[in-house]
Amino acid sequence: MVAFLYYPFYLIAFWYKDVLVGLINFFVLFNRYTASLLSLPLLLRTYFKPLKNEYRDGLVIFSVLFGMVIKTFLISITLLIILAILLAEVLVAGLIILLPIGLILIFLGAGSTLLYAQ
Repeated sequence: MVAFLYYPFYLIAFWYKDVLVGLINFFVLFNRYTASLLSLPLLLRTYFKPLKNEYRDGLVIFSVLFGMVIKTFLISITLLIILAILLAEVLVAGLIILLPIGLILIFLGAGSTLLYAQ
């Protein structure tokens, strides 16, 4: 009979330990996949290399500078996409953190007084 008193504790411990850690692990893997999909490590690694491996005399400087301009544009777009994804992940993680608190408030009746207080 006393075991029923521990169920809310087990639920909250499960929620914050397993669900939140699993969500963060998923977000880390998703961010790595997104960066790889958008070729961010490759763009950073080849930033100072000539575009299309152009090594003819007289075109090397132009190819390097033009490659840097194109790669800067691509890196900035990639970083904007990654920042938007990070913002969405922070909002989802905040919702996951606040969900049990909201459910407890609703269960205790505080939610109904907030809805009808006019």
